[in-house]
Amino acid sequence: MSGQINEFEMAQKQFDGVAKLLNLDPQISEVLRWPMREFSFRIPVRMDDGTIRSFQGFRVQHNDARGPHKGGIRFHPAETFDMVRALATWMTWKCAVADIPLGGGKGGVIVNPATLSVAEKERLCRGWVQQMWRNIGPRQDVPAPDVGTTPQMMGWMMDEYSKLAGQYTPGVFTGKPVSSGGSLGRTEATGSGVIYTVREAMKHLNLDPKNCIAAMQGFGNVTQYAAIGFVDMLGGKVACVSCWDHKDKVAYTYSKKDGIDPHFLLDITDEYGTIDKTKAQDAGYVAEDGEAWITKEADVLMPGALSGQVNADNVTKMSKRVKIVAEGANGPCTPEADEYYKKNDIFNIPDFLCNAGGVTCSYFEQVQNDMNFYWSKEEVLQKLDSKMTQAFHGVLEMAKAQKAYMRDAAYMVAIDRVVKAMELRGWV
Repeated sequence: MSGQINEFEMAQKQFDGVAKLLNLDPQISEVLRWPMREFSFRIPVRMDDGTIRSFQGFRVQHNDARGPHKGGIRFHPAETFDMVRALATWMTWKCAVADIPLGGGKGGVIVNPATLSVAEKERLCRGWVQQMWRNIGPRQDVPAPDVGTTPQMMGWMMDEYSKLAGQYTPGVFTGKPVSSGGSLGRTEATGSGVIYTVREAMKHLNLDPKNCIAAMQGFGNVTQYAAIGFVDMLGGKVACVSCWDHKDKVAYTYSKKDGIDPHFLLDITDEYGTIDKTKAQDAGYVAEDGEAWITKEADVLMPGALSGQVNADNVTKMSKRVKIVAEGANGPCTPEADEYYKKNDIFNIPDFLCNAGGVTCSYFEQVQNDMNFYWSKEEVLQKLDSKMTQAFHGVLEMAKAQKAYMRDAAYMVAIDRVVKAMELRGWV
């Protein structure tokens, strides 16, 4: 890829473009371009061999005009402060476009969790909370799992916060195990939310999902359940998924002539989204280069892994058949990719609309924690479907009314809601 992508610069560039379209007051723009608070800290952890390693941790709180900060914690070796800033910014817009009473936040640690033992991961999780517990909480900032983190890790973090706060506080972290105050349906939520928006986009474009093929990047939590949903809920076919292979240190695209079976692949995938290559090949799957997913003949393209994955270097490799790009990941498409979509009349479902199912269900989890009353899985997913469908059509109507690109329309909806909240609170 030519040049390093800075996600925060990309987030600011997207915002600046829409701020001009809205004729937003430059003083308000300057407030919204930057996070309200940022935390950078070191986390000393005693390893299993007795040595002590120090890990770099982050937390960014972008804007809480509409409610407490909300956003995941990523454990990734390539994590950067600017990445966390960008994700916190996008979380503000994501919560606003989904119309849930929360603001944007994000956290991270520079680490490859696959290199740590279970005990080392637990000590790192508890160390993160020890650094941040005074600045998080159910009415301040509510973290959740993200890339490289799991429900079990959220359980450890919630427990550590409860010990330090002196009271059982399940609502401080979401995405927890169900037996520790988590919500049924949360595991499937982000991927299911992606499929709800794809379904509505297909209705808008008069596409029959049973005749459609999807090509997906990644096979972490989002893509796993998006693939299952595309097959089971919509009746479509998934041509391929891709994943990073921790053993071979390379990415593979897995495909099968008649379409993949996401349930089978999920059964042979580890907790970090790596598919067992030998078992997949024994079952007739072809393991190709990790970039091959973008070249597949498909109606729906879903980048569902990391940011900047569809860019100036590879966007022209997309099949001419692609009609919808559904952004399951955060910031997966660069501004250059957006220009390609506009020129080729490709319908884009922007990330902070498309993958808002996770934070929406996290909000449901908080509500259930506060009530100490928990809903059935069917009730959670029905509420999620209703919220995501409403959010999609709110953005689509804005796009039609303003003759705007879907990403710009999503920003218009989100920025308007955040600015109104700031005005009503007397901030601006």
